[in-house]
Amino acid sequence: MIKLDHTHVLAAFHRYRTDAPHWRKTAIVNTICAALEIHAQLEEEIFYPALRAAKPTAIAIDKSVPEHNAMREHIAKLRTMDPMTPEYDDTVMELMREVIHHVADEETILLPMAEDILASELRRLGARMNTRRLQLVAGRPAEIAVNSAGAFPILALSLASLTLLAVLAGSRNIAQAPGGVR
Repeated sequence: MIKLDHTHVLAAFHRYRTDAPHWRKTAIVNTICAALEIHAQLEEEIFYPALRAAKPTAIAIDKSVPEHNAMREHIAKLRTMDPMTPEYDDTVMELMREVIHHVADEETILLPMAEDILASELRRLGARMNTRRLQLVAGRPAEIAVNSAGAFPILALSLASLTLLAVLAGSRNIAQAPGGVR
């Protein structure tokens, strides 16, 4: 799950272009920021404490929370900036560098450590993280939907088309069912 979060954020970073229209930059950055906020909260509430309990001497964890705090500072700064300024692009690039460094540390140090010492608990931790993620996302569905559509328009259009097809197929099945709508 943590690796999937990393992949999602890195994919959004790859969509960022300094010459993009302001609305597109904003959607991509807001997608990145929301994903990072949720990811960091999940790690700090569930993953890091479990890892710390299993291995109290893991100094790699000590480095992770300050990295999250630095990311939060850049997120707060980005939320107040004009996306058409060079400073905005520079701040996005700084955030990108921090995230790439953080992801490298987690995927080469923390996750292998967790796989070794928490192997029997990983499913339970994943379930707890999924439950908590749903709670965190539930408070911001419109924000996430709008920004995802702006950040990943082809994916959003594809999902909307599939949803429409499913609705149409479902209503056709109801109409054709015995006793269905006539």
